[in-house]
Amino acid sequence: MGTVVSWMLPLLLLMQLEVRESSDFHLPGDYLLGGLFTLHANIKGISHLNYMQVPQCKDYEVKVLGYNLMQAMRFAVEEINNDSHLLPGVSLGYEMVDVCYLTNNIQPVLYFLAKENFNLPIQQDYSSYEPRVVAVIGPDTSESVVTVSNLLSLFLLPQITYSAISNQFRDKSLFPALFRTIPSGEHQIKAMIQLITYFGWNWVIVILSNDDYGRENSQLFNEKLAEQKICVALQESLPVPLGNQTLLPQEKRRLEAIVDKIQNSSAKVVVVFSLDLALYDFFKEAISQNIVGYVWIASESWSVDPVIHSIPRIQQIGTFLGICTQNIPIPGFSDFRVWKAPEGRPAADKKRSGPTCNQECDTCLDTLKSYSTILTRSGDLVAYNVYSAVYTVAHALHRLLGCNGTSCARDTVYPWKLLQEIRKVDFTLLGQRIYFDKNGDLPMGLEIIQWQWDVDHNPFKKIAFYNPAQQYLSNVATNISWNTPNNSAPFSVCSNSCQLGQRKKPMGLHICCFECINCPAGTYLNQSADDFECQSCPQNEWSHEGDTRCFRRHQRFLQWREPATMLVALLAGLGFLGTVGALAVFCAHSHTPVVRSAGGRLCFLMLAPLLVAYCAVPVYVGRPSAATCLCRQVLFNLCFTLCMACITVRSFQIVCVFKMARRLPRAYACWVRYGGAYVSVGLLALLKAAIVTANVLLAPSGLAARSDPADPRVLVLGCNGHYGRALLLNTSLDLALSVLAFGFSYAGKELPTSYNEAKFITLSMTFYFVSSVFLCTFMSVYQGVLVTTFDMAVTVLNLLGVSAGYFGPKCYVILFYPERNTPAYFNSVIQGYTMRRE
Repeated sequence: MGTVVSWMLPLLLLMQLEVRESSDFHLPGDYLLGGLFTLHANIKGISHLNYMQVPQCKDYEVKVLGYNLMQAMRFAVEEINNDSHLLPGVSLGYEMVDVCYLTNNIQPVLYFLAKENFNLPIQQDYSSYEPRVVAVIGPDTSESVVTVSNLLSLFLLPQITYSAISNQFRDKSLFPALFRTIPSGEHQIKAMIQLITYFGWNWVIVILSNDDYGRENSQLFNEKLAEQKICVALQESLPVPLGNQTLLPQEKRRLEAIVDKIQNSSAKVVVVFSLDLALYDFFKEAISQNIVGYVWIASESWSVDPVIHSIPRIQQIGTFLGICTQNIPIPGFSDFRVWKAPEGRPAADKKRSGPTCNQECDTCLDTLKSYSTILTRSGDLVAYNVYSAVYTVAHALHRLLGCNGTSCARDTVYPWKLLQEIRKVDFTLLGQRIYFDKNGDLPMGLEIIQWQWDVDHNPFKKIAFYNPAQQYLSNVATNISWNTPNNSAPFSVCSNSCQLGQRKKPMGLHICCFECINCPAGTYLNQSADDFECQSCPQNEWSHEGDTRCFRRHQRFLQWREPATMLVALLAGLGFLGTVGALAVFCAHSHTPVVRSAGGRLCFLMLAPLLVAYCAVPVYVGRPSAATCLCRQVLFNLCFTLCMACITVRSFQIVCVFKMARRLPRAYACWVRYGGAYVSVGLLALLKAAIVTANVLLAPSGLAARSDPADPRVLVLGCNGHYGRALLLNTSLDLALSVLAFGFSYAGKELPTSYNEAKFITLSMTFYFVSSVFLCTFMSVYQGVLVTTFDMAVTVLNLLGVSAGYFGPKCYVILFYPERNTPAYFNSVIQGYTMRRE
C-alpha cells in the first residue's frame, strides 16, 4: 500500500473496497471503454441506466445533448467493431454511466477501476494491474473531470474528455493521463472576444453560473478583456438549482433582480458562461419580463443545446450567437441517433422504490424522439468530439496490439502502455487530422453559430470560423439575421465614438465611457497612438482647435525688404562712413592737442572696434544660423565693450589729470609710468572675453523657433532661447562701465572746455543705459520678430551714440576751428582754469 496516495485510503475503506452498484448499459467486448455522460438532472441516487427510461420526463429532465453524445459513442464503437481493418479480430465494448451532472463521479470511476469481481485491491505497484476498462471517455464538466482525473491518474488510465475546457488541464504534471478533443477555454474566449470586436461592441454584460465553470471562464474572459478596449457593464452570477431543479424562493428573487439589472443596463450584448442546468429558469424569467433586442453570446456548454433552443418564445428576447466546435458530419449517425429500444428488453425493476438518478419509465423515448428533427438538422456539432475520442483509443490499441490487416495480438492492455500510444496517435478521421499537442489538446477549429427557428433550416447556422493555430476569426457571414426592427446589428457601446480631432475624457472607471473634447490649438489627435491624449504639433507646425493634423507654420525673420530693416541699415551705413571719416581725420591730425586730449592712441583702439561692430550689423538680417547667432553673441559685445572701456578709462584719466594729480602725485606718476590706461583697458577686455566665453559654453548659440505671440500660426526664427539671458549677462559689464563713465564725466563737468566731454559722454551713456534696459525688458516679455528688429536698432543707435557723442565734437573742432587745435590755445585754457581754482 506504500504507493497509494494517502487521501485515497479512507475513501476506499468507506466503500469497503468494493463497487457493487453500477450501470448495466453494457456492451461486452474484448476491451471495454468507460463512458461518463450527463443525461439526467433529477439527482437522488445511483442505479441502473436501463435504456435511459425516466418517469415523468420533462424537457429538461433528460439532457438531450448528453443523450446525443452517448449515442455518438455507441455509434463509434459499433462502427469500429464492424470495420475489419482497424481492430481485426478484436471488439470494443463499453460501460456507460450517467454522472447526473456532479454527484455521481466517484462510484462509476471506482467501478471502472475495479476488476470483474467488483474488487479494487490496494497494491504497491499498479503497473501490472488490469482495470475493468482500458480508457474513459468523459465526463463533460471541468469539476467532474478534476474529480475523475485525480483517481484515474494514479493508475495512468487514459481519459479523454469531450467538452471540459478548463485551462488547468493543460498542466500535464497534474493531469498526466488526460486528453481533450475540444479546444481549450482560452481559444474559445479569444474567439468570443474577436466576435465582439468585429461588430464594434465594447460594452457587454457577463452572466455566469455560480460554479467552477462559470467562475473560471468569466475570470479568464475578464483577463483577456484587459488587453482589449472592451468593458464589462454588469457581471452577475446565476444560482445553480438543486438536484430536483426547483429554485428556492430567494434564488427566484435573485433571478428576477438579475434580469431587471440587465433591462436597466445600456449594454445590449450579454455573454453567458454557464452550464445548461442554471439557464432554463433564467431564460424563462427573461421571457416573462419581456426583454427584447439583446445579443446573447453562448459559451460552448450550451451553445448547441436543443432543449434551451426549444424554450417557448425564447427567440423574442434577442439574437443568439454561440461558440462551438467545428461541425464535421459523421456519415450514418443521423439515422442511428434516435435509438429504438429492442423488443424483449428487460422489464423494469418494480421492486426498486423511491426516485433514483436514472429512473425507469416507458414514456421518455417520446421526449427524446421529439428532438430528433432539431438534432438531425443541426448536424453533428459536438458529437464528433466523442466520435474522435473513441477512434483515438481504437488507433492506440491498433498500435499497441500490433494489428495488421487480418489480426491483432491478444495481449493484456495495461493503462500506462495504452497512454503512451495515445500520446503518439496521428491519423485522419473524416478529413480531420487527429493528434494531440504537448498539452494533450486536439487542435480543432471553432465555429460561431447563430440560432434560428425556421423549421426548414439548420437551427444552428454557422456564421464564422476561428482557427486556434492562427488565432484569427474568418469567414464572417454578412447575412446574419438580427432580431432588431431594421435587421441591423445592435448598438452596444458606453459612449458614442468621438469626431475626428476630439479626444476622449474618461468618465467613471471604464475606459469605454467618456466624453469627447476638442483638441486645443497646437495639438492633434493620433488615434493609432492614444485616444485619450492630444499630441503636440512639432515645433515648426501648428493646428487649429479640433484639427486632425498639423500644418507648417509661416516662418518669420528679419528681412532686408522691410522698412524698419532698411532704415536701421541706412543709419548703420551712415555711422560706418562717419566712423571711417573720424578715423581719417584723427590719423591726419594724430599729433594735434585735440587728438591727444581725446586719448591719443586710445582713440584708434576705440575706432577700430566701432568699425568692426558696424560691419556686424548685417548678421541680424536674414534667416538665423549658428554662425550669425554666434556673431550676435560675441562680436558686437567684445567690440562695444572695448569702446566703453576706453571711454571710461579716458574719463577717469581726465579727472586724474586735473583733480588727482595734486592730491595723489605718486599714484598719478605710477599711472603714467606704467601705462595705466592701456592696462585698465586690457584687463576690462579680458574680463569681457571671459564673460562672453562662459556664455557661449553655458548657452551655445543656435537656431531657435518661437511662436509669434500675436499669431501662433507664425513661427519666429531667432537665436536660441537663452539668448536674452546671455545678452543681459553680457550687457552687465557695459552697463557698469557706462555708469562709471557717466560718473567721471559728471565729476569733470567744471574742467576746461577743451577737455570737457561730459555733456556728450553723459548723453551717450544715458542713452546706452536706457536702451539696454529697455531691450532686456522687452525680450523678457515678448518673443516675436520685433525682438530682432529692436536688438539691431539698439545696437546701431548705441554705436552712433559713441561715434557721434565722443568723436563728433573732436572732428568738428579739428575741421572747423583749427585755431583751437594749437598748444598755445590749450595752455591758455589750462592756465585760466588753474587761476580760477586758486
